[in-house]
Amino acid sequence: MHTNTNPSPVTTRRVRREAERRNRRRPAVAVASLAIGVLAVGAITGTTAVSHASASSAPALAAYALASNTTATPAPTASTTSFDLDDITDEAEEALTAAAAALESADEVEGDVADSGLDLGDAATEIDTDALEEAIEDLDGAHLLPSPAVADLTDDVDALVAAISEDVAGMRGSLEAAEKKKAEEEAAEQARKEAEAAAAAAAAEAEAQAEAAAQSSSSTSSGSTTGVANPGYASGGTSAGEAQSIARGMLGGYGWGDDQFSCLVALWNKESGWNYQAYNASSGAFGIPQALPGSKMASAGADWQTNAATQISWGLGYISGRYGSPCGAWDHSQAVGWY
Repeated sequence: MHTNTNPSPVTTRRVRREAERRNRRRPAVAVASLAIGVLAVGAITGTTAVSHASASSAPALAAYALASNTTATPAPTASTTSFDLDDITDEAEEALTAAAAALESADEVEGDVADSGLDLGDAATEIDTDALEEAIEDLDGAHLLPSPAVADLTDDVDALVAAISEDVAGMRGSLEAAEKKKAEEEAAEQARKEAEAAAAAAAAEAEAQAEAAAQSSSSTSSGSTTGVANPGYASGGTSAGEAQSIARGMLGGYGWGDDQFSCLVALWNKESGWNYQAYNASSGAFGIPQALPGSKMASAGADWQTNAATQISWGLGYISGRYGSPCGAWDHSQAVGWY
């Protein structure tokens, strides 16, 4: 099994910060050590002076002690000094642990934001941890300081940890909001594509049904003796009545009943008067359904310019795919003036 020895970005940033803290701490430790040395020298010097003075006056002091029959008060010991040279308190240790966790959380959320590649808008994408790192350095060397100073530094670290934690929570919330927005946009785009595909499939099916209906009507009408015009009749003056008879015979191929026929009659009366040679000079629309341009009807047959049945077949397929039924197309035409 191959083990990845490359450190993570979070680990790398943490190691770098610790190295920087150590480099910055060395001068402070040196200064503090020097201060302790100065204090020690002063104490030794003071003790020597006192010793000399005591030696010169020893007989007098001894005589006074014997005469008064009293015991001299012992000199203060080192334990009464105002400096606490013990290790830093448990509270300080807990504060340092919480600070390390806060820095790691800040690194982690910054890395997550960078990896996501998302735009957080006005939200921050970095967290300033410099003040906390400096406070950690100060508290980390607090064994050189008086006890009250340790407590103050601990409070400073606790306050900064709380502020960093709040910043981390805010950035995490902004990232989650951006991720949710992206997911919603992707879902909407997927739904749009699926709707377009469904519409295209429905249109193709309607066109196929129109072609099948036209072929069926042509075969039926060619052998009919009911007086319905032959759909293959190309020219010679197909009348409006004959064109309507052809259309009525095709309705069943789309699943429409006679209730749709009256809407179709009204619609194409308005458009062309059921004249297979009708031409609109201003728009270029042609034929019974007033296809624009008329060449669209070539998908129903090469004789679209002269064959009423070809025009009707195309027109019914167009109505089915766009409006669902002749009455739907008629309602639209009444509302806006065209279909």
